[in-house]
Amino acid sequence: MDFRQPYRYNSTMRPFKHPSPEEFTLERVLYALSDPLRLAIVRCLSVQEEATCSELDGGRPKSSVSHHFRVLRDSGLLHTSNSGTTHINRLRRSEMQQRFPGLLDAILSQAAE
Repeated sequence: MDFRQPYRYNSTMRPFKHPSPEEFTLERVLYALSDPLRLAIVRCLSVQEEATCSELDGGRPKSSVSHHFRVLRDSGLLHTSNSGTTHINRLRRSEMQQRFPGLLDAILSQAAE
């Protein structure tokens, strides 16, 4: 390795890991939706088709928001893809409906009241 050469940063981001619908568990989904910020993120994405992390952060610190997005991804509620250095999020509504019919709609309708 030649230390005189400037370091070149690899700007490509690794794709996120997402569980398959068969791996969704009711406990993880309900836990993910038990936090007010995560519920607000899901509610926003139920209206918008997709949104960036900065559009959904609610003015919270990046470290806190990253944790909430990870919990939502791990539960299966959220799909995050990379577009350059931007994370694009979308709700996995059809997969959630397939695994737990009516659950997401019931929770979102109660949260809206």
